[in-house]
Amino acid sequence: MLGIARQKMLEQSLKKIRPAVSMLRNYSSAAKEMTVRTALNSALDEEMSADSKVFLMGEEITKGLLDKYGPERVLDTPITEAGFTGIAVGAAYYGLKPVVEFMTFNFSMQAIDHIINSAAKSNYMSAGQISVPIVFRGPNGAAAGVGAQHSQCYAAWYATCPGLKVLTPYNSEDARGLLKAAIRDPDPVVFLENELLYGESFPISEEVLDSSFCLPIGKAKAAEILEKDGIDAEVINLRSIRPLDRSTINDSVRKTSRLVTVEEAFPQHGVGAELCACVVEESFAYLDAPVERIAGADVPMPYAANLERMAVPQVEDIVRAAKRACYRSVP
Repeated sequence: MLGIARQKMLEQSLKKIRPAVSMLRNYSSAAKEMTVRTALNSALDEEMSADSKVFLMGEEITKGLLDKYGPERVLDTPITEAGFTGIAVGAAYYGLKPVVEFMTFNFSMQAIDHIINSAAKSNYMSAGQISVPIVFRGPNGAAAGVGAQHSQCYAAWYATCPGLKVLTPYNSEDARGLLKAAIRDPDPVVFLENELLYGESFPISEEVLDSSFCLPIGKAKAAEILEKDGIDAEVINLRSIRPLDRSTINDSVRKTSRLVTVEEAFPQHGVGAELCACVVEESFAYLDAPVERIAGADVPMPYAANLERMAVPQVEDIVRAAKRACYRSVP
């Protein structure tokens, strides 16, 4: 019932708050499209079909997989995150490949001891004798109208921990390719999905639809967008927060001489701060302007829709930052 109520609230509020980047997309109608939700489901289906060691455990298990693979490989659990996460980590110790699904990553706080102290550190503490091939996945960050306790971004939280890999897919290609890579990886992976993007459709190629398609972990994707207001911007979709593709970031700064970081999490000690440090350490002499950081407001997420929108980055915030970085007038 909790999942149904949450879905209804999301549907009612979705139009009020969208990730800023969604307003910038302009894709050809001729391309095949797939929703992020379908991309994730197809990746799970194909990996379960290819490897009998892969199984799912958690809340709101993806549609259709229980009927296909049965209750021994698809376990729809109660809201007991500490319990089922501990069970899944133990299964990974014995060579199985669990995919743990949280209704929201805010609920992972109940299981954080298993994620950090058991999953992330066991390979190091066993001198490489224990591998923990496990994926922790679910919606992360701001949703819509769910208040402060269900709206946090955990990218920086988990990215600080050695032993974890942290992935942040954006579009359908990312979701499909990175989830397959996460399941195949021998180490624990935190897979942070954006709840507001589940129903969004993105162009997808035949290559991406191939069952062998997989994206490398630790590599960012750079994309150029058309000139607008006389500014050429190179957009980097990080995809992976840990490991971080430092070379792509620094190559871009050395080409553009500017950096604007965008994240929806709190600004202090965030991913944007790490990107700034990365550039200052390796490409400071190439900067022609101060680094601009765009982040969520440094307050717990408000419940009211108008305040909620003010608490997360919007397109206009990014445009103003880009203009400041280029010494253009800002209204």
